[in-house]
This record gives sequence, C-alpha cells and structure tokens, in this order.
Amino acid sequence: MKSILLTLLFTLATLSVATAQTCQTDTIVASAPTERFTDNGDGTVTDDAAGLMWKICSEGQTYEAGDCLGSVVAYSWQGALQRAAAVNAAGFAGHDDWRLPNHKELASIVERQCVDPAINLEVFPATPSHYVWSASPSAGDSDAAWSVHFYYGFGYVFDKSSTFVVRLVRGGQ
Repeated sequence: MKSILLTLLFTLATLSVATAQTCQTDTIVASAPTERFTDNGDGTVTDDAAGLMWKICSEGQTYEAGDCLGSVVAYSWQGALQRAAAVNAAGFAGHDDWRLPNHKELASIVERQCVDPAINLEVFPATPSHYVWSASPSAGDSDAAWSVHFYYGFGYVFDKSSTFVVRLVRGGQ
C-alpha cells in the first residue's frame, strides 16, 4: 500500500508545475560545485573528483544546446536496469558500459546547499525534484532498493516495483 501511495504521489508531482530551486550559497559550502565537473560536449559530464562520467539528463530527456529537454520517464528498479542495457546497446556518447549508480555515487551529486532540486542545475539542468533509483539493493529486504530523493537529497529504501527516475553513470565502482 505504501508503495502504491508513493507511486501515486510521484505521478501527481510529475504533473505539477515546477517551482524554482532555492540555494543557501552564503551559509552552506557547495557539495557538488560546477568546477568539479568537466562538460564533455556530448551530453555527459565527468566528475573529476570521483572519476565518474554521468549522463547530464535523466532518462527520457534529450540533451540539446546545454539543456535537458522533454519529460523524464519513471521505471521500476528492474526496468531501470533494463534501461541501462538499452542505452548500452545504443552506445550513448560512444560508450557501452552505462549503469545505475550505487547509492553512494548517486548521493555524491547531491548539492547540499540547494533544495527543489538538491542538485547543481548548471551541471545537471532540468533535473526534477523526484526519487532516483540507485543500483544498491536493501540489505534488510530483497524486494527493495535504495533511491535518492532530489528534493532534499536524502536516501530512502523502496519496493523495487515503485517507479522512479533514472540517471546513468559509467566508471568507478
């Protein structure tokens, strides 16, 4: 029941009008500053500190002229894994090793000085303030996995049948 309710809330939030991001740049030090990332000019950025390459846009969006256009697509956890396989088959940006980030990697791009969304919009434009799947399963429940909610940037465990946003990464681990 909780999973159904959260999925319904996610769907309703997707239909709502976006609000402006709020950042506390005077009092909180940036956790994911723009200068930490290199734009590769192909819809990807490299996190120079972590050695990870990220797709700039969430799945469902298209990168064009420095922005992410279109709407995100929500996937179940298994669907998110399948989406990574589909992106690899297409060879996005010349690579075939895209994957779901683990929980720690996904949390590394949370911008702690911002909310709604809690991400650096200069690096990851048009990011929705929604839950994003990680590849990390829950240790306490084999039917659940970790996600990060990009409204505040907190991690949560949800049933794998829930449908959330997907952002892909390569490298690291």
